[in-house]
Amino acid sequence: MDFLARMADALWNPWLLGLFLLTGLVYSIGSGFFQLFEFPTWWRSTAGTLLQPRKKSTSGLSPLQALATALASTMGTGSIAGVASALTLGGPGAVFWMWVSAVLGMMTSCGEKLLAVQYQRPGPDGSLRGGPMYYLRDAVRSPLLATCFCLACIPATLAGGNLVQSSSIASSLEAAFGLPRLPVGLVTALLAGAVMVGGLGRIAVVSSALVPAMAVLYLGSGTLVLLHHWERIPEALELIFSQALSPTAAAGGGVGWTTAAALRYGVARGVFTNEAGLGTSAMAHGAARTASPAQQGMWGIFEVFLSTMAVCTVTALAILASGVWDPSSPGVLTAAPLTTAAFGSALGQVGQGVVALSLLLFAFSSILGWSYYGAQCLEFLSGNRLLPAYRALFLLCTLVGAIWEGAGLWQLVDLCNALMALPNLAALLLLAPQALAELQNWNSLVKAQKMEKPY
Repeated sequence: MDFLARMADALWNPWLLGLFLLTGLVYSIGSGFFQLFEFPTWWRSTAGTLLQPRKKSTSGLSPLQALATALASTMGTGSIAGVASALTLGGPGAVFWMWVSAVLGMMTSCGEKLLAVQYQRPGPDGSLRGGPMYYLRDAVRSPLLATCFCLACIPATLAGGNLVQSSSIASSLEAAFGLPRLPVGLVTALLAGAVMVGGLGRIAVVSSALVPAMAVLYLGSGTLVLLHHWERIPEALELIFSQALSPTAAAGGGVGWTTAAALRYGVARGVFTNEAGLGTSAMAHGAARTASPAQQGMWGIFEVFLSTMAVCTVTALAILASGVWDPSSPGVLTAAPLTTAAFGSALGQVGQGVVALSLLLFAFSSILGWSYYGAQCLEFLSGNRLLPAYRALFLLCTLVGAIWEGAGLWQLVDLCNALMALPNLAALLLLAPQALAELQNWNSLVKAQKMEKPY
């Protein structure tokens, strides 16, 4: 695993982290920072349509179903445990860089979702397919890079999208209720298999039910924690900004934080949480039936906003404002136990139960989302011949993850994510003029229609 760790570090730090930020910056500048200055436009096109009646589509997902399927994978255990780990490794300044990567990542996400719809194709069953492998093959005209993306994605679905998530489910239920890990793994595999056998349609239906429930549960409970500690929030914000921008402050406390460490873990946590630039969630959006590719791009912006700016921010502020995080303590908490302690400081055992339940829901939904990504990559490479074997292997990994503490598994995940991101980010940069022109045309049309139909 040391070899994998060295390879992952060589790719991620600083080259790939810089490429993520560069791609987001290119799309942000090229669009006139659309995510900021056109906030009313994308908000009305996404959150503003949530309560509107929707027509059923027989040949693709609705935009909202595509969003729910994508969020099922992005809102994983990293939103709870990963943010806490970033605080421990990079200090409070990591939260600032997480925000920076999310603001820029909104436009990266917009671009890849737009391109996923623009180059979507009908699959063997008539439903729509889209994602990085299609615009790498058809727009960049590089079947080799498309193949490389898929070959990196498949092991990532088995490791980070399954083994890690299944282990989180089993460990959280063991800690909270004393449930043995093997039966938990069996039940998790059976439930996942029952959903997977129904294909994308069933995954989308389950995700559409799970994602809103777990978002409301976690964000609602987190808001109560912040209200309980509201007087400490300004201090927490000051700590975040001071330790992100001041090397002296970042190295304070004798814990050895540096601005580089804050940047490294903050950007990485933002990327791992919202997947903007990895290309994985674009596969879910590529199955959407929508009137315009740019319209689906608005859901890409909303996806990053919800998963990082909302969920991860609540986690970070709850930890810092609650006072449970003490970096000078020799037995400092980290990962999920740190978030659990933060919620428990305001809500007692109920708060601890909320974190345990949220971990379970986030992890199970991630398993469903990543199973679809792996199936799509395998279908792109070999058709449907190997799909039954992949599903069997995927469910076996679900069982193995529940009983195996995969030490060093994240090194493999980091490496696979890097190998996915490299061709995807290259495609996004090459296709930026095309994607930005499509976005501008759509925005001009929306504004013209608004002028024709004033409120």
